[in-house]
Amino acid sequence: MISFWERESFTRYNYAIIGSGIVGLSAAISVKELSPNSRVVVLERGLFPTGASTKNAGFACIGSPTELLADLKTMPEQEVCSLVALRHQGLLLLRKRLGDAAIDYQTYGSYEILGPDELYCLNRLPQLNQLLQHIVQGEAFGLAPNGLATSFGFNPDFAKAMVINHFEGQLDTGKMMQALLQLAAKMGITVLNGAHVTAFSDSGNYVEIAVNHPFMNSTVLFKARKMAVCTNAFARQLLPDMEVQPGRGQVLATQPLQNLPFKGIFHFHEGFYYFRNFENRVIFGGGRNLNFKAETTTNLTTTSTILDDLLHKLKTCILPHTPFAVDTAWAGIMAFGAQKTPILQLHSSNVVVGVKLSGMGVAIGSMLGKQVAELLCK
Repeated sequence: MISFWERESFTRYNYAIIGSGIVGLSAAISVKELSPNSRVVVLERGLFPTGASTKNAGFACIGSPTELLADLKTMPEQEVCSLVALRHQGLLLLRKRLGDAAIDYQTYGSYEILGPDELYCLNRLPQLNQLLQHIVQGEAFGLAPNGLATSFGFNPDFAKAMVINHFEGQLDTGKMMQALLQLAAKMGITVLNGAHVTAFSDSGNYVEIAVNHPFMNSTVLFKARKMAVCTNAFARQLLPDMEVQPGRGQVLATQPLQNLPFKGIFHFHEGFYYFRNFENRVIFGGGRNLNFKAETTTNLTTTSTILDDLLHKLKTCILPHTPFAVDTAWAGIMAFGAQKTPILQLHSSNVVVGVKLSGMGVAIGSMLGKQVAELLCK
């Protein structure tokens, strides 16, 4: 049993947000901006945010040319533009809210590396620039200078050309999440870790939320006037009918290198692979496309199949002339569906859902959180 004090001070709120990732914390912060006097709690089952918010590679990106061209084959033009706009606006909101210094936002350069089979993309850059002009208020893409890929040390058979994206950057994922948590605390938002929500019910007047108390091995009932589910890839654990599939992303980081020949963020193979510098290390992730079925999982482990592929590409394509050693590797869980557009909906009169960020949580999370808050506070 919990005490009277615990019940009155810790389990009664105006708004409850499930999940303390980018979307959940952004939603809580936006709720406090809209309703400063409300009591807001964020319930997080993990020691850290469980899915991808603390596990991504720190890319502040809106979409690479080959990725956008692939999207245009399966999505209406207007839908692609709306997605890019959501990413762009989300990054602007994130940077404005936290400040570039707090998240170590850097613009060393953003590039897509084109192999021999992707040079067709160069002829489509004017089309993409025209499409995105009104969104980014400028020319999104340009051809990188001749010789730049060589100066970066890349294998010339791997990097036949590079395209620059003028509206992307990189950040420190850990500092970003710390800054969001610090802002939430400053605004009077309660964040409870180790709070595993197992069920909820909307009575029409309030939402009752069942939370597992691991120390007491019992269920504690929370009450909130309204609630939001912001658990992304794990949404189906609470909402089994939600059209969300997990997608594991595996990432490695090298030991510090003496002479790292490049700075910036880089994509290749339609965005399925991505690498960057972090100080004088390389952070490299991707390879989900090698086995979509196996990577449709919430298992937070790495696999030899994908890590071996990343190591091979790192050794032969990215750092062919630079010795390196791997420091660590990890996995995060993203959320995908038939379409890339996020799910934002009312599940019931007092429950809002904001999930499925399609691997673009850093870019989209702040805006989706804001939209969740606007629905909650209606």
